[in-house]
Amino acid sequence: PKDALDTLVLNAIDLRPLDQYTMMDHLPFDPSVKRTESTIRGADGKIFKVTKGAPQIILALSHNVSEIQEDVEIKVLDLAKRGIRSLAVARTSEEEADGGWVFLGIMTFLDPPRHDTKRTIELAHQNGIGVKMITGDQSAIAVETCRMLGMGTTILGTDVLPTANVQDGLSASLGADYGAIVESADGFAQVFPEHKFLIVEVLRQRGWVCGMTGDGVNDAPALKKADVGIAVEGSTDAARAAADIVLTQPGLSVIINAITLSRKIFQRMRNYVTYRIACTIQLLMFFFISVLLFHPDSCRFQHFIPRVGDCPYNNNESTEAVDPYFKLPVIALVLITILNDGTIISIAYDNVVPSKRPETWNLPRIYWVSTTLGLIAVASSLLLLFFGLDSWNKNGVLAYFGLGDLPYDEVMMMMYLKISLSDFMTVFTARTDGLFFTRAPGHLLAAAACFATCVSTLLAIFWPFTEMSAISLKLAVFVWIYCLAWFFIQDLGKVLLVFMLEHIEHMNVFDEKVSSKKYVKHEVQRQNRIRMGSSFMNNDSFMRGSFVAGRAVGGSFAERSMTLEQAMDRLVRLEAEMKAIRAVIQSASGVAKV
Repeated sequence: PKDALDTLVLNAIDLRPLDQYTMMDHLPFDPSVKRTESTIRGADGKIFKVTKGAPQIILALSHNVSEIQEDVEIKVLDLAKRGIRSLAVARTSEEEADGGWVFLGIMTFLDPPRHDTKRTIELAHQNGIGVKMITGDQSAIAVETCRMLGMGTTILGTDVLPTANVQDGLSASLGADYGAIVESADGFAQVFPEHKFLIVEVLRQRGWVCGMTGDGVNDAPALKKADVGIAVEGSTDAARAAADIVLTQPGLSVIINAITLSRKIFQRMRNYVTYRIACTIQLLMFFFISVLLFHPDSCRFQHFIPRVGDCPYNNNESTEAVDPYFKLPVIALVLITILNDGTIISIAYDNVVPSKRPETWNLPRIYWVSTTLGLIAVASSLLLLFFGLDSWNKNGVLAYFGLGDLPYDEVMMMMYLKISLSDFMTVFTARTDGLFFTRAPGHLLAAAACFATCVSTLLAIFWPFTEMSAISLKLAVFVWIYCLAWFFIQDLGKVLLVFMLEHIEHMNVFDEKVSSKKYVKHEVQRQNRIRMGSSFMNNDSFMRGSFVAGRAVGGSFAERSMTLEQAMDRLVRLEAEMKAIRAVIQSASGVAKV
């Protein structure tokens, strides 16, 4: 069996000398011990074992660890500072296969990030997504990789994380106990699969929506636990099975594309809901109130029916019969609905700008905005209906513009045109939080709205059916001007309401701004860590502290082989290094005012 590293090595050497060796047994790479092992029989019949893995793990196995430890650490750290990864190789002694391990040397290889990874991480931060590196590599490698990617360099080891068996269940207090540590770190190095799982669980308990990327078997538990598990291109079957999303192209930039597209879809859905509620309120409230308050056959509007009784307002000699309450013919409502549906469908192709922060359904805000838009449209429709029914009044508004004495059929047609235009114009104010002209509409939406308004206007002027009568061009122009004036009032009312709601949200009334402020605080802390951590990148003591802390996870054999003086010397060095690291973390993760 060959992995990618085996293939890399075998392609760089002459394979003919290897024919004399026979593999008797092979243990594949185990992320819990971070090494692989094979049992080999040579040409002379002797059997020995070989192993390769993380340098600190192989070093701890070596029989002469105390003699070579310093040289190996210095060499590994020197390579790590240049972003070069290391693997150590060892074999058992020639005398017996179960004898002590002999450290043979270090294999080096360069595995730099993709050319687009840095830009992808920058875009993630710009879109309100925090990024943390969780790797099984050495701390020095993780620090150098974070520096190359423009991330913070506060990389912690597994010593700050709890030890827990995932299968035994997790404590509900993980977020409270370890949340601050995990949030303040830019990444974790030399982790095992259970640590990745724990980090994801801590962040989720702290209220974060957590995504996880991975490609190996050791990533599967964390991929399964995350809110969104993403298996990258070339992942193992286990990672693919555990993930929610499987990438088919190299790199992570497609994730940003998916985030941008999903936020555009969210914006369109929110605009659709706002517009739909506003239109529903306009239609239902208008007809409900008009039925209750406006009675064309009442004494006030007796000019529409023959002279009856001694009503002082009645001066009509017509025998026309009118409804006891105001209504529109069914055909008019059907036309409004059909044309309105065409406009609604075009919202799916509208031009929107994705938010720079993750969004949630802020239902109170949607209700307030849509209700305001709908009620303003209702008020304008009721007012125009009164003007129409009162058109016989010589001192009325319509009479002032030379549009008086409208027959009841023309009043209904006028209201049909008004309601249609208000519905179609509302879409332009429902699609933005600011003034309607701050963002140009999509071509399809603009075309659909123009088509609907033109058809409604032409039907009002050249009405071919019964029950209503066509209106004059002059009256149609008046209705257009009237609707446009109220459209500006409607848009201004929306802007003022959004301003007040944002002020309330800033005072932590709604959850969306609370989470946004939480992210802004952590983003400020991240920027501080990047600036402060750069001064330590060339500090050898800091880099060595990272390596030593990581090696302590798997180096129990080395600790047992130390003398008392060596252990005390190491303890003093570790205390000094940990004080320096703690000072950096505390300074960089201080609470910032936002």
